[in-house]
Amino acid sequence: MRIETVGETGSTNADLLVRIEAGERLHEGSWLVADRQHAGRGRQGRPWLDAPGNFMGSTLVHLGPEDPPPHSLSLLAGLALYEMVLPRLPEPLALQLKWPNDLLLGGAKMAGILLERTGGSAVIGFGVNLAAAPNLPDRTAGHLAATGPAPDRNGFARDLATIFDQELIRWREFGVEPIHARWLAAAHPLGSALVVHGGGGEWLTGSFAGLDDDGALRLRLAGGEIRTVHAGDVTVEGG
Repeated sequence: MRIETVGETGSTNADLLVRIEAGERLHEGSWLVADRQHAGRGRQGRPWLDAPGNFMGSTLVHLGPEDPPPHSLSLLAGLALYEMVLPRLPEPLALQLKWPNDLLLGGAKMAGILLERTGGSAVIGFGVNLAAAPNLPDRTAGHLAATGPAPDRNGFARDLATIFDQELIRWREFGVEPIHARWLAAAHPLGSALVVHGGGGEWLTGSFAGLDDDGALRLRLAGGEIRTVHAGDVTVEGG
């Protein structure tokens, strides 16, 4: 494990991608963590707004020919973050994963994950609201300090790196089926009402019907048809 910290950057994901593409030999298990980042990105190109004391960091995975599908790292990363945060919460606060890679605290988004790939490597970025949450026009954001003292950012980084490495070992040894089962146990319940805004601009409403073998969202439409969603923004209605 190697954690490199910078005071400020545009995006830790973008920095690692540039370094990999430039031929720098970065070992798996390396992390880049920023005190502040001014060009953080979320899904569909949205900006990720940071705040002092929050966690903004990225790591990389070198993909091998026998590894499970690279996109399954998104669910793996969500599970690692869930396992990291859960012991730090008092009961009975609700912590849930939301497809494909958000972490909700009491129904409010407190963390997001961005998976990007270059060549034979995947870069996984985490944005976690530890100390504060931004005011967003289209959704409610939460932060861990609302439940108690905010965790130390550097300690959080070390613990997340350890848990992520453990999950990566399981991913390679046992494949995606156990990850899917554990992800479903930590997610919004089957039958939850969902609204999906697809990457092509379409809107779908239905109920959560689980994951398919590739980890895609299964959405049951009003007429009973199952639609498979591979990319999009998901809102849990009533959440």
